[in-house]
Amino acid sequence: MIDKNETNKLFEKYIKKLRITPTWDVQLEFVEDSNWKKTGDFKIDCDDRKAVLLLNIVNPKQENIEEVIVHELMHIKMYPLDQVTESLIINCFEEGSPAINFAYQQFYTALEQTVEELAKCFLLEYGDNKKFSYGRCKSGKSFNELYEGLKNIE
Repeated sequence: MIDKNETNKLFEKYIKKLRITPTWDVQLEFVEDSNWKKTGDFKIDCDDRKAVLLLNIVNPKQENIEEVIVHELMHIKMYPLDQVTESLIINCFEEGSPAINFAYQQFYTALEQTVEELAKCFLLEYGDNKKFSYGRCKSGKSFNELYEGLKNIE
């Protein structure tokens, strides 16, 4: 189980280090629903510059909660770019088309990879716990399993 006091201290540390406050008003909420599948997530009100970081303390998928906090806060830093890109996708592709689905998939994959890479760099520089989480790897397929059933290109 996650220590709420320590987690609150980490949250306060990183909203200052990442210069999120005073521009944004952000609060931390602990999710205690064992059915919630994520480790962390955000609810955002752009117009009012308010956000709520939701953190799963019952069954987190990641071992390093500090890494999760930094990752989720990086989403706030990237949010303006996120919104511009999403607007471009919506305005350039027909709703429900394979093209818009492809664009969204590529965008969200690139966004998550970028946010995670920034989080890792920041964690290595400022983190108390510099050990990365591998929780998602444990439940995923092995490298060989990913290629099972694919046909050789000849």
